[in-house]
Amino acid sequence: MGGSTGADVAQQTATTAAGETRPGGPNGPRWRNVARLSVAVILVTVMVVFRRDLVRSITVLTHLSLRWYALAVLAEIVSVTAFAFSRRRLLAAGGPPPRRRSMVAITLSGSAMATSLPFAGTGLAAFYEYKQFRRRRVDPPTIGWTLAVSGIFSTTSLAVLLVIGAILGGVGFGAAAGLAGAAVYLVPGVAVLLALRYRQVREGIGRLFLRVAGSIQRWRPSTRDRLEELPAQLDEFLDRIASLRLPPRGAAAVFALAALNWAADCATLALAIHATGSPVPWHALLLAWGAGAAVGSTGLTPGGFGIVELAVAAALTAGGLPASAALASVLAYRVINFWLVNGAGWLVMLRPGARE
Repeated sequence: MGGSTGADVAQQTATTAAGETRPGGPNGPRWRNVARLSVAVILVTVMVVFRRDLVRSITVLTHLSLRWYALAVLAEIVSVTAFAFSRRRLLAAGGPPPRRRSMVAITLSGSAMATSLPFAGTGLAAFYEYKQFRRRRVDPPTIGWTLAVSGIFSTTSLAVLLVIGAILGGVGFGAAAGLAGAAVYLVPGVAVLLALRYRQVREGIGRLFLRVAGSIQRWRPSTRDRLEELPAQLDEFLDRIASLRLPPRGAAAVFALAALNWAADCATLALAIHATGSPVPWHALLLAWGAGAAVGSTGLTPGGFGIVELAVAAALTAGGLPASAALASVLAYRVINFWLVNGAGWLVMLRPGARE
């Protein structure tokens, strides 16, 4: 469930849960709208220029090996399950977690919402998952902590895989750059979570929130009654987050599951390539897959639609595959990674009796 889904959703929902907004849409920064328009122009241009390879790739798809393609679907199921179980292990730090079946269903639905809906998909997915966890009696601090820590483990495991891919591909600079990029992303989140261990830090955060609440109260006196209970609730919330602990064995299990999420999705790509009858470029596989994971998380298109296909196909072509074979392999992969996963997520979310 990697690429533009899966653990990327953990990273994005962790950002949303932490209170950051993802600008975009009609009221977002102009640069993001310009970027989306540029991506659309590039995609149309590529389709026009490489229309012959596109036709050839569709022909290749009509001769897929169903046995190998079924194994690719199975690998993606493993990816989805690993991602769901990694978050379940984190939720267990705060009490009884949701059942495994429910955890997979929530993960699928949240992923479908985050990667299918433009502009507000990530925020709506975070809200949906929060409501689902609350229905299963998970307290709010545990939910927020889980989403944040899940994003940290997800990014770390992805960075490790990309470093391995860069080393295997003979790109030493790429390995260093990938590790440095991951560190830049991880440091703020890790620092905040560690800082919450100290009472002085929690009191400082509480004072900051109370100042904001005081400003709101001056603007809207009608909120006075609700804001009077805020200090006690905030102290309880922060103390609860600070009390959550993940033992070394639990941390190792979560990291292993997060890595399995990404690795199984990469295996889906490899099996999809094999299903088309093309040789798998093992030396370039991890970097090609990582290119899709990177561009898919930019949010320029829902779930990285279009740009993931372009990035992975270009990387596979650079790795030695013919353009038509690379494009056919990526399309076969994305049918599973994007369309099948999202379709399953929407079916799970919309089916009657989806609640426990």
